Amino acid sequence: MEKNITILVASSTSLDVAGLELAFARHQYRVESVASGAHALQVAAAGGVALVLLDAAQAGSAELELTGQLALAEAGRRIPVLVMSHRPSQDEQQRAARAGAVGYFGLPLTTTSVVDHVLLALQGPRIGGFDLEVNYHAMAAASPDAVLLLDMDSGRPVDLNYRAEQLLGRSALELLAMPYSDLCDPAELAAMMERVHAGELRVHRINFTHSSGRMLECEVRGVRIARPGRRLFHIRLVDASGAQRAEALRLGQEQLLEMMARGAPLQATLEALVALVESQSDGVLCSVMLLDEDGQHMHSTCCPSLPPEYAASLEGLGIGPGVGSCGTAMYRREAVVVSDIEHDPLWAPYRALVQAHGLRACWSMPIMQDEHTVLGSFAMYYRTVRHPDVEEQRLIGVASHLASIAIERARREAELLRHRTHLEELVAARTADLSRAMEQAELTNEELQSALENLSMTQEELVRRDKLAALGSLVAGVAHELNTPIGNSLVTASTFADHTSALAGQMAAGIRRSELAAYLAQAREAGAILQRNLQRAASLVASFKQIAVDTTDVQRRSFDLAQLLQELLTPLWASLPQPRPQLALDVAPGLQLDSYPGPLAQALGHLLDNCITHAFGAQPAAGAKVSLGAHAEGSEVLLTVADNGAGIAPEHLRRIFDPFFTTRLGAGQSGLGLYITHNIVTGVLAGHIEVASTPGQGSTFTLHLPMSAPR
Repeated sequence: MEKNITILVASSTSLDVAGLELAFARHQYRVESVASGAHALQVAAAGGVALVLLDAAQAGSAELELTGQLALAEAGRRIPVLVMSHRPSQDEQQRAARAGAVGYFGLPLTTTSVVDHVLLALQGPRIGGFDLEVNYHAMAAASPDAVLLLDMDSGRPVDLNYRAEQLLGRSALELLAMPYSDLCDPAELAAMMERVHAGELRVHRINFTHSSGRMLECEVRGVRIARPGRRLFHIRLVDASGAQRAEALRLGQEQLLEMMARGAPLQATLEALVALVESQSDGVLCSVMLLDEDGQHMHSTCCPSLPPEYAASLEGLGIGPGVGSCGTAMYRREAVVVSDIEHDPLWAPYRALVQAHGLRACWSMPIMQDEHTVLGSFAMYYRTVRHPDVEEQRLIGVASHLASIAIERARREAELLRHRTHLEELVAARTADLSRAMEQAELTNEELQSALENLSMTQEELVRRDKLAALGSLVAGVAHELNTPIGNSLVTASTFADHTSALAGQMAAGIRRSELAAYLAQAREAGAILQRNLQRAASLVASFKQIAVDTTDVQRRSFDLAQLLQELLTPLWASLPQPRPQLALDVAPGLQLDSYPGPLAQALGHLLDNCITHAFGAQPAAGAKVSLGAHAEGSEVLLTVADNGAGIAPEHLRRIFDPFFTTRLGAGQSGLGLYITHNIVTGVLAGHIEVASTPGQGSTFTLHLPMSAPR
């Protein structure tokens, strides 16, 4: 192994080791990375370490003692140590210097800047080897432009910086080994140097040759460096073509957006995009891969510069965590940079394939519709091992963004076309359906008109029949109720007439006292029967009159509900025979109603009579109870009459307010009490009545009455 060619990186953080390896390889250095101080000491003691890049976090305690230990690790030689810090401070820099560090810088830094720091620290093995009064290499490394130090006697560069390597596309060793006549026209350069030597200071335009063969138009400034026995010229190069490329990129983007706005085919748009990107970077071969609708397989959509055999081999390949650069980028949804395909595990399954076509580097950026949806990938291939710089990273980002716009626009237009075609089919079908529907509607309208006329006639007939049925039911009920007392009266009257006729016949022959006494007894009995039945008939007629509630002859006034109930219940309960149910009265004080007290008392009387008659029967059991309560609820009064008697059977609940419905037919009940109550509550009192009952547990009637009855 050659002596002192290893750059040892001692850091537990994620540095771009691959980028450092590529950068230091141009200067004939190799990179070895370790993650612990003990391992770093072991490598340094083994020899061959040119410089140590030491993370401050790995340097030990506050005194950074590992710095000095690494510097003295190799016997007989002091190893330069550069300390790098993620949290740089002046205090830490001073401690690093006391510990023996030859330099200190803060992170993060670009790979190029790290290389410049290292080369500056390695002052002994400088590239040029010239020992000037100033550290020329340090000055060149700090320059933001590409600089060359030319020896006019040898005709070769003797020193340069990393930016010159980037500009010309060659490593430092290549540039130092070639005459500058291979880089530019020597006559133009000699003419510039003569003008500089004569004291003329101005910018000159000279074409330099890139490693790819492309000409770079550069703005050049030159300064002669005084050195006895040497003709040394320091020249600074600024790529004027860079501005031209930036303008070409801007115009190219505008043209691409114009193509998209005009609706150019996707293939043509992607080909223009690939051509634009390839014109921006030397030696690049671009490709656009599209992801299938299944989200698993990719297709070679636009690869004009790649070998056709290679592009065909990618068709239909499934994406995954180790499928080259494109398949991995689509799988991970993030950029994948492979600087050396030959040694990267992502390309292990396809290494033989790319080697056959000379592809060495591939950078791929996923084309995203949104943060979750992948459309494809944009890739940049190179035939040399290389890592992207900042401009190339920006370029691939711009390319993937433009590709996403073009792909999404094309997919939306295709979807709109499908929808438009489908919509036209739907409109045609819908128009035909509407025409048929209109014809059907006209026929249906005629049928409906006829049906409506028939329905009106039927409705009138039904109303007439309902009225007749209601009238028939009422007449039947009245006839049924009146038939018994009137029939009894007729039978009694006819019997009494027969007895009277018989007595008249006996008068001519003479009547005995016993016969006259018998006749008189029969007459008294007949009179009593007639009186009872006629009174019954009169009572029924009075009940029938109550069915039709008439407010013209009832008095409306304001009254206290508690007082009314007390006046009603006291005589009513006193008239009941013993044993009688217990009465519980719970009426909120101060309930003033503006209504009809007479009909209200009548309705309550029927409800109480219903409780006494049907709930408890002739002999109320011990504990029989009737509760009457009242309280306000909004603008209404809720009046409840409840008992704990026999209750009402479920099949009877829906009929209890029907006229002439009674479960005690033949026991002197007409079935009109609750019907009259319902008419009074819903009619003159403008309220409504509800009933709830459980057989064996009693019944509750609830009257919802407005505090002010409508006039």
